[in-house]
Amino acid sequence: MGNFSRKLERFWEIFYEYDGYQRVLTGLQNTVYIAVVGLAIGIVIGTIIAIIEVFPKYKRLPRILNGFCRFYVALFRGTPVVVQLLVAYYVVLPLLGLNLPAINVCVLVFGLNSGAYVSEIMRSGILSVDPGQMEAARALGLSYRVSMMKVVVPQAVKNILPTLGNEFIALIKETSVVSFVGAADLYVAFNYIGTNSYEFMVPYLAMALIYIVLVMAIAFLVKIMERSLRKSDRRN
Repeated sequence: MGNFSRKLERFWEIFYEYDGYQRVLTGLQNTVYIAVVGLAIGIVIGTIIAIIEVFPKYKRLPRILNGFCRFYVALFRGTPVVVQLLVAYYVVLPLLGLNLPAINVCVLVFGLNSGAYVSEIMRSGILSVDPGQMEAARALGLSYRVSMMKVVVPQAVKNILPTLGNEFIALIKETSVVSFVGAADLYVAFNYIGTNSYEFMVPYLAMALIYIVLVMAIAFLVKIMERSLRKSDRRN
């Protein structure tokens, strides 16, 4: 017990007196930023891909687009996100002659990665909507695109909200690999504290606790949104 108390005192010294908390706040901000913006990008990309995949394939263009979407999904679902980060940062960007901040690269890669997973989630959500909804919208004179975006997709989002919450949680946890390209996240912050205090037990326990709190907060917010949507359905 006395040994743990000394570890805790050393941790607090680095955390507070040597501005370790500032690194933790920066890491927490970057972690949430990458996950939130990455999910937003993923939802946009995933929705577009899902619509293309369920679009009737009577003409050549939809078939070509569908083939491209299948390749995209297979590429990003078939490789680990850390590999995607490394390839994007150390291979693709130098070849293109671009020099982007590590955080921006992480947001882009996580968004593209999330898009592949959200596309499958959104596709299943669209297919779960009663086909009569689309038929009724078309019967009212709405185009396929308008019917999909105004009638089908909103109902699909209600059905897949818990799964989207799980995707957000997965993104939060996966951001722990962004240090591979030099981005400052929670791991980098607590690793700094551990390195300077010469012990890692307390810093890593604190890091795990923060991730647990983040995940619980996301799960709580998703449940609130589900209840709100259920209430609106009962009113309608």
